[in-house]
Amino acid sequence: MTPESVYKNDQQAEQPKNILLRFFSKLISYVFHPLFIPTYFFIYLMQHFPYEFAGITEWQLKMRFFGVFWLTAFFPAFAVFLLWRLKFSESIFLRTQKERIVPYIITMFFYWWMYYLSRNFTDQPQALKFFFMGVFIASVIGLISNSFFKISMHALGAGGFAAAVLLTSFYYEVANGIPVSIALVIAGLVCTARLIVSDHTVKEIYTGLFAGVLAQVIAYIAMT
Repeated sequence: MTPESVYKNDQQAEQPKNILLRFFSKLISYVFHPLFIPTYFFIYLMQHFPYEFAGITEWQLKMRFFGVFWLTAFFPAFAVFLLWRLKFSESIFLRTQKERIVPYIITMFFYWWMYYLSRNFTDQPQALKFFFMGVFIASVIGLISNSFFKISMHALGAGGFAAAVLLTSFYYEVANGIPVSIALVIAGLVCTARLIVSDHTVKEIYTGLFAGVLAQVIAYIAMT
């Protein structure tokens, strides 16, 4: 057997592994899309700090949950879909920096609106208030950074989520080792997945991760 045939056989054996790896990387990218992060954080608060919602009924809590999803995930995603259908962007996946400008502005508006609403609700967790302020700051950082390089939106969201879970533990003075560990693992998986299936550089991934963490830290210090 010649060296060329050995190399060819190795390449063929690696192909199924690469396909499987890319499949799971894409799946992680979809499941932990940055637009879903506010909804996941709200679920986290509902599960681990239910007493913070004691002032509202179960029906009202469900409406708050759906409100978070509609305003932070559905409407921004629908806006991106409209931009694509109206030919303002070439792809719904926002592969270029130019295509990301308007979506950043749209999400900034919705995140600011959620922060404004949460700030005026007295029957809502304080952690939710600094979280929404944090994601708003992250979207501002993302928009500014987008003028220079294509910072990773997924890394922004994953870093912000991990930081928010950790800071929430500090705020309520509870040992949430398992949720914090899960959030950190998710952040690692998301960043790894984006390196595999996207055209992001290592710099763009790690800058996004750091910016997401920094935004939550700034919001936490400002609100507490």
